[in-house]
Amino acid sequence: MALISRKSFQLYSSSTPASRCALMTLSKRLNFIRGQRKPQDCSSVAMRMLCVKDKSQYTFCRKKHVQNMQMQPVSVNEAVHLCGDTRNCTKSNNVWMDEQLFFKKLNNLCTSKEIFYFLSSLEVMSDIMASGALQKISEVEVDDNGLKNPGLLENEVFRALCFQFELESSKLSNWGLLNALQALIKLRIDPQSTLMTSLLSESEERLGRGQLTAENLCALGESLLELEGPSCAMLEQIVNHIQERDIKSWSPREIVMVYKILQVTVREGKQCQNLLNRLNSVTLHTVSQLSPNFLSVILNSLVALRQTQAVPLVTALCKHSVKHVPYFTDHELVNVLEAFLYFGQKVQMFTEALERHVPKSICTMHPQTVSKIMQYCCKKRILSKPIFDAVAEGFISSADRLTTDQIAAYIIPFGTLNYLPPSPSSLFRKLEAVLHTRLRHFQPHTLLNLVYSCVLIQRYPINFLPKIFSPYFLQKLQAQPPGLNRVVMSQLTQLFLTVTLECPFYEGPKLLSKYQVKAFPTPQSSPDVHLFKRVKTGLLYLLKKRIYFASEVSTPYFYIVDIEIKLDEEGFLLPAAQLEEVHRRIALCVDGQNRFCAHSHNLLGEEAIKQRHLQLLGYEVVQIPFFEIESLQNTRKIADYLHKKIFPCTYGLSN
Repeated sequence: MALISRKSFQLYSSSTPASRCALMTLSKRLNFIRGQRKPQDCSSVAMRMLCVKDKSQYTFCRKKHVQNMQMQPVSVNEAVHLCGDTRNCTKSNNVWMDEQLFFKKLNNLCTSKEIFYFLSSLEVMSDIMASGALQKISEVEVDDNGLKNPGLLENEVFRALCFQFELESSKLSNWGLLNALQALIKLRIDPQSTLMTSLLSESEERLGRGQLTAENLCALGESLLELEGPSCAMLEQIVNHIQERDIKSWSPREIVMVYKILQVTVREGKQCQNLLNRLNSVTLHTVSQLSPNFLSVILNSLVALRQTQAVPLVTALCKHSVKHVPYFTDHELVNVLEAFLYFGQKVQMFTEALERHVPKSICTMHPQTVSKIMQYCCKKRILSKPIFDAVAEGFISSADRLTTDQIAAYIIPFGTLNYLPPSPSSLFRKLEAVLHTRLRHFQPHTLLNLVYSCVLIQRYPINFLPKIFSPYFLQKLQAQPPGLNRVVMSQLTQLFLTVTLECPFYEGPKLLSKYQVKAFPTPQSSPDVHLFKRVKTGLLYLLKKRIYFASEVSTPYFYIVDIEIKLDEEGFLLPAAQLEEVHRRIALCVDGQNRFCAHSHNLLGEEAIKQRHLQLLGYEVVQIPFFEIESLQNTRKIADYLHKKIFPCTYGLSN
């Protein structure tokens, strides 16, 4: 570890001619720090706050006679020289302090001015302390918009620190070198400057000589990613070195850094799958130690690396995320939700944690986070009334600030999961106002999905349907992916059928027949095979002959009926194939779990509108939900149940 002398700082403020000359020389060498680069994001590597002292350490100190600079001018090249072991340094006169005490005081400082004043009180500091100071400066002076106060780069203390890091780069400890490099990257120091070139060159030499620990490799890799991106040639060397290391004893921080490096250098995970397998195995045993940030980063990397085979690890991470829900940042929570969606995870306790967290935080949540939560609920068919009610209230108050995609993400799940919040009129009045104002800003498919979701829950956007059915809009739909595929045409057809059946007062343009499907696709709502078989067996027992009912019957109105029974005017059964003298048609909807919201008896929007339309088309709709029939043990009990459901007037009159 190297020690940096505070005396050299005084050199640059001296009034002697030689000192002024030295300052000019230093200014020329540090002129690069005045240029500002475009702000970038940078993840800080935490400092190792250990004071390690051994005989190999160096000290940057000036000779005693240099203290009186007015009497003896000193050139820049004479500003520092190497001294021996630091173990004899004392705390007298506040010129030297233990590293742990240094970082304790440093962490309590809130501005660069306070940091520079604190550093000015020290005569000697280790390179780890100096690099820690640079890290702290970058933390307090850099935000999402870049450097808050560019003038701090002209501060003498800062310039002197930079000068000595450049001058003595080969004498720095690994941690001093890499922490300084990372802080300077965050402060947007020109990567072509002599300072950065010196630090990067020294880092590359140590990498080539195999002198960097696993943690050093990760820190260097993170810096290179920030500075040069995934195309940096040194990253491949770092990954090769990492593959040779024993990772069983790695800390969670080291594990996270390796995931981040692999995420951008090995997108598919194929080239380093052996390393990933080892990493996944080690991570599985450290899940309980992961912070919210580490958990989020690892899940995000597993998604990027497509680690679908790492099921035990993914499951453990998703379960562990439950307790961190209140502490995730918006970005971290989005990463976690994306992992849940990608890997098909659905943890009930995680949903319950969201239900406690979202209502309290909806006002401060980023809209993109809310959108991802609603997408998660929609994809997993989770009808969470606390979440949906909170999102409805949030939409009413913030709709004007949302993007069109966010508006759709907020509203579409209400239709998909067939749920109206406590104040639906306020919600849809606000939606209608937004659509009137910003209709032309919506992408065609986004607008269609939004209007369709409203219709599912019997909210009819009559004022906007003429646009949907217009040839111009349909051409725009066709021109943009996914074009006019079967799903899109089914939505258009169902909108047209809704207008015909539920909005007879609509007088706008109709949907041309070439845009209509002959039958609605039913892969998502097709009958549960096992449940369907039990119902047909029970019907056969009840009706005695198979000819009296038909299954999966296509209708002239685009829908497919699960089971159809026909009756004559007197209520007697007719053969299913008979077309004449049919007075009543009974449509049995055999509704398995796939037609309901998860862990709920609430029908999904698509199934609800189907049953509503079948009734309007003249069918007597009889719902056979899975939760009513799954407990019936034998065929006779099922037949008895069906008799009561289908023919309630005759139930009990005959066996």
